[in-house]
Amino acid sequence: MSKNPVVPYILIFALGIGLIFFMSMYGIDQQKEIADANDESTEEGTKDDGEEGASSEFDAEAVAQQKCIGCHGGDLTGAVGPSLHGEDKDPEELHEIIKNGKGGMPAGLIEDENIDAMVDYILTLK
Repeated sequence: MSKNPVVPYILIFALGIGLIFFMSMYGIDQQKEIADANDESTEEGTKDDGEEGASSEFDAEAVAQQKCIGCHGGDLTGAVGPSLHGEDKDPEELHEIIKNGKGGMPAGLIEDENIDAMVDYILTLK
C-alpha cells in the first residue's frame, strides 16, 4: 500500500484556512478596542487652541518623509524629482508647484492651508 502524496498538502491547506478563520474572529473581537483607540488619537489631534487648526499642527518634515521621498529621495536631494536642497528657491514658485503640480508631480499632495508651512520647510533645507 502506497501513501498518497497529496495528503500533507491538504492538511497544510486545512490548517491554513483554520488559522485564517480563528485570526479573523480574534480581529473581530478587537475591532471595538481598535476603533476606540483611533477615535482617541483623532480627538487629541483635532483639539483647537483658538488658532487655525490644520496649519498649527502641520508637521512639514513628517509630511515630506511620507509624501515626497518617493520622488525626491530619502534625504530630499533628488531622485526621480529634483533636489529640494541648496539652490535658492523662489517661495512663490514653490507655492505654485506644490499647489498645482509640475511635470510628474501631481497637484493636491498638500492641503492648501498647509502649503506655506511646506514652502517654509523646503526653504530651510541646506
